[in-house]
Amino acid sequence: MINITSFKIIGIQIRTTNKNEQASKDLGKLWEQFYTQDISSQIPNKECDEIYSIYTDYESDYKGKYTSIIGLKVNSLDQIPEGLVGREFKGGKYQKFLAKGQMPHAVVKMWQEIWQKDKKLNRKYTVDFEVYRQESNNIENPEVAIYIATE
Repeated sequence: MINITSFKIIGIQIRTTNKNEQASKDLGKLWEQFYTQDISSQIPNKECDEIYSIYTDYESDYKGKYTSIIGLKVNSLDQIPEGLVGREFKGGKYQKFLAKGQMPHAVVKMWQEIWQKDKKLNRKYTVDFEVYRQESNNIENPEVAIYIATE
């Protein structure tokens, strides 16, 4: 169990669902937009260059609708560029998982394992997130941290 302090994100968002593989289509488009429009260069007050992929505003559990935000951690939400969103997330207790291997398959596989353990994890369904560090792009041994909010 890890305690995470509150944090702020600026980025782009979409509302989606895991039903009928809709999320894989929607999130693929969101990631494409993030890179093709060079969203990271438009974000002011960056704390670091790690990319956060946030899952929040859950309708119910992983089977319902939710909001996904791809962006960067910032120290202020005073300036949110047009077309982007800014959100602050409360801290709390998190379970950390590491997705290792070929991306994005390793992340998808890890989420499937998390869904299998859903009840045992005692998930809060407030905000879950992935952190893509520089080593996430390491071709030989990529790694992405996934944080799940728990009770």
